[in-house]
Formats: sequence, C-alpha cells, structure tokens
Amino acid sequence: MHEVGESSVWEKRRRRKWLIVAALSGLVFVASILLLWFDHAGPKGNFSIPGQATFKVPEAPADWRGDIDYKALDARFNAMMTDRSMEGLAVAVVEKGRLSFVKGYGFTSAQGGEPVDARTVFRWASLSKTVASTLSARLAADGLFSLQDPIETFHTSLRLPGEAQRDLTVEQLLSQRTGLGRNAYDGQLEDGVDPAKIRASLGALKPVCPPGTCHTYQNIAYDTISEVIRDKTGQPYAETVQRRLFGPLGMTGASIGAAGLTSAKHWAKPHNRGRGTLELSDAYYHVPAAAGVNSTIVDLAIWMRAQMGLRQDVLSPSVLDDVQRSRVATGRPYGRLNIARELKSPGYGLGMRSFDYKGHHLIGHSGGVSGYRSTMMFDPETKTGIVMLWNSDANLPFRFQAEFFDRAYKLPFTDWLELDSATSPAGGEAEVSG
Repeated sequence: MHEVGESSVWEKRRRRKWLIVAALSGLVFVASILLLWFDHAGPKGNFSIPGQATFKVPEAPADWRGDIDYKALDARFNAMMTDRSMEGLAVAVVEKGRLSFVKGYGFTSAQGGEPVDARTVFRWASLSKTVASTLSARLAADGLFSLQDPIETFHTSLRLPGEAQRDLTVEQLLSQRTGLGRNAYDGQLEDGVDPAKIRASLGALKPVCPPGTCHTYQNIAYDTISEVIRDKTGQPYAETVQRRLFGPLGMTGASIGAAGLTSAKHWAKPHNRGRGTLELSDAYYHVPAAAGVNSTIVDLAIWMRAQMGLRQDVLSPSVLDDVQRSRVATGRPYGRLNIARELKSPGYGLGMRSFDYKGHHLIGHSGGVSGYRSTMMFDPETKTGIVMLWNSDANLPFRFQAEFFDRAYKLPFTDWLELDSATSPAGGEAEVSG
C-alpha cells in the first residue's frame, strides 16, 4: 500500500507538471501571435495600455469624437501640408483626457517615402527633456536622491565657472539655471566632441548670471542629469527610462538613441524646408537626457496623458507638480513666431515650460534638431492638448498650436498659419537643440 500510494502521488505530480507546461506553452504561443500581429499592424485597431482600458486608435474620421470640430481641424492640417516647408507630420489630440484624434500627413521621405501614420517613428529632440526631468522627480520621490542635492554630491563630469557645481542643485540644473550662456558649446557637440569632455570644460566660461538666478537654455549641461541617474541607479540612463517610465506607461514604440530610430520599420527621414532629405545627424543623441527620445505619435500622446495626471499609478500628483511648477521666468518662447505674442507669463519648471494663453494656463515643451521638430502643449485643467511630430525644419506646426486652442476654447477663428508668409524665416524657436 505504501509503495502504490507513492506511485499515485508521483503520477498526480507528473500530470500536474504536464498541465502547467502545456498551459505555459499555450500562453507563449498566443503571445507570439499577438506580437506578430502588432508588429505587422502597428498601433492600428484595438490595443491596451497598462492601467487603461483597451481602446481603438482614432485614425479614421468615423472615430474622431469630441467637442472639437475634427473635420475642420483635418482640413487645416491638409492646408498646412501644401506649404513647401512641410514633408511629413503626425498629430494626436487628447480631449478631456481621451485620445480623440490621430492622423498622419505627408511622407516619411521625399524620395520614395511611405505615408506617415500612427506607426511612424520620429525624433522628439528637446521634448526629451520632459522625460529626464520626470524620471528625476520620480526617483527623488522614491528616495534615491533629493532635488535639493548639489551636483557635486554625484559623480558627474560637470564643471561650472567658479566651481558652482558645488552648490548648484539638481532642481536648478533641471530648471536651466546653471548661469551659463544659452546653448553653451553646442557647436562642439555638433563637431563630435565627447559631451563629458565638453562638460568638464564649461568651467572656463564667463557666467551670464549667478548660478540659480536666471534661465539660460542648455543641452550639454542639462544632460548632466543622465550621469546623476546612472550614478544613483547603477544602470544606463536609457535602461532606467524604459524600466521606470516607457514600460509601465505602455509606450511600446518609444526608444532612446539613434538605433531606436533607424531600426524601426517605419521611421521618418530628416528634411530641410522643402529642399530635400538631410543626412541623419546623431550629435544630440550623445546627450540623451536633453534630446535622445524617439517615438510614434501615439506614444507621445500617451506621454501627454500621463503628464495630465491620468496615470497616477506611474506618476503621482506630487511628481507632476515638481516637474510642471514654474521655478523661473523665461524670455518669450518661439522667438518671432506670431504665436509668441499670446503666450504670457512664460516660466520654466523641471524640463517643462508653462505659459498663459488667453486666460488659460498651458504646459508643454518643444524641440528641434536638424530635420526634425516636435511639440506638446496641453491644458492641465481641461485635460485637452495636442502633440505633433514632423520631419522638417518647418515652424508652421508651432504656429498651429494657437489655432488648436482657439478651437478647443470655442474662440473666434484666427489664421495663425498665415500660409502666404509662412515660408519666410521666422527664427528663434526656443527649444531647438541644434
């Protein structure tokens, strides 16, 4: 009886193990099919994001829903795309917290490119700074370091005039208050000099203001935060971003680095205002916290929704407040573009801009590197905003943001595009990386 009993127990265990293996094999098979489907289809159809219900990407007119007149919006985008400065453009709108409009316009390349759509990957350029600052605020909330810690506390390559890195805090670094002249030594980065070597040489510059007292926009100095994060996590910056932000948010098409762009099945090539395709420059990928992110427009819309406070499982209200709360007044954003005259009380938080537009408080950031531009702007109260990615040096989409919010706020129509004069140099876009 004892021997038979042991044999029966063994047999039951063997069957249980077989069932578990079979079940796991089935799950792997189903997952493989789903991955193959998603790779083929991209973010079309229905898909889910961690922490959210399954939803359909609203690419078709029948799926555009909300109070905004999306057919009229679409017509204006089509008109904008007739300008020779434009090549390809991806747009997404979140209205009252809901992804309500997604569409691609133009082509990924002037030479045999494919139509831009929700699968097309673009560069974020300086919009990447919002990722670095948000990650920093979250790591600070988790206790890895404090936003008030001096940069000298960490192992970084940054040296500032008068050894100011001994007192400059993480918060001051991320709010662009190093005291350095604007875009210090960006030219050296574009010439291929190692950014760590450049950071070590910044101490020889003459400051334009005492550190911590004024806003001066930086790329190479700002990327010091990638060294801070690596120092405290023991992992490469890009890996920490994926693990802490992109993965949990479901930003499946987002990446950091040149390979993340060029390895994508559908990626937009850089162009120069209607004068043809440019050679891809990787200079600003070497400062990943300042300008290293790539993604589809849907991923950027997911990022904007998270910044709206709609993913508190990943980004708490206190983290978002740290990022978005203005620390310092800035000059007028967007230089001489017509939209600049309506953006009042401009300020800079941690890698994030804020301003008032016709009585409404808006949050956002823009970016630009050779052949690419990006922008995100939203109203945190109404949870309505727009994101755009495009593969040319054009300024038109920056202007269009004002037209979008006029429609969102039901204000009288103003022709912010001014297409007859739009191709003339407008200059001064505030977040251009290079």
